[in-house]
Amino acid sequence: MGDVEKGAVVFNQCKSCHQIGEGAKNSVGPQLNGIFGRPAGSEPGASYSKSMLRAGDDGLIWTEKTLDAYIENPRALVSKTRMSFRGIADKSKRRDLLAYLRSFSDDPANIPEAEPTATATDHELDPTILAIQGDPEYGEYLASECTTCHQSDGSNAGIPGIIGWPVDDFVVAMHAYKRELRPHPVMQMMAGRLSDEEIASIAAYFKDLD
Repeated sequence: MGDVEKGAVVFNQCKSCHQIGEGAKNSVGPQLNGIFGRPAGSEPGASYSKSMLRAGDDGLIWTEKTLDAYIENPRALVSKTRMSFRGIADKSKRRDLLAYLRSFSDDPANIPEAEPTATATDHELDPTILAIQGDPEYGEYLASECTTCHQSDGSNAGIPGIIGWPVDDFVVAMHAYKRELRPHPVMQMMAGRLSDEEIASIAAYFKDLD
């Protein structure tokens, strides 16, 4: 884990949008007390993008691993997020910032997903993956396995709907499962079976469904 005091200095980059510490309130972005273990898009009264709310519905939890990926490149984890921040490429600065954020969790020593060794490596989705043009007809063939769980009418009954997602959102989410940044074990397994072209095709198919 990083250095808390150095992390407080790094946090100066975040202060224009986020508050943390005693009396922290939601501002342009949500207040960050207790961010570890919080589902994405769940802070009461905060304003979130549809993409962030969808990520939360889809099971994204803020852990050391997912926060590190988000801070490194926000749009590589949650495309179309409202956080207009280019990210922090320096791994040591991210570790310091995470240590600072973690110091404002209720009981940071007991957060199982935030163990000091849980660091990520490369979280940036290759732009060539997002540029792949999927075949909707092939996607329809592959999607039959998806609709055994997800509602084909797009409803969110039980399991979040996946109809009408922007292609980039869908592809980013599926690759986040492949890299185990999103926690659902079944989705990690399903995404892990698919090639980049197959994910693009499924995304193309579901995008245009009503």
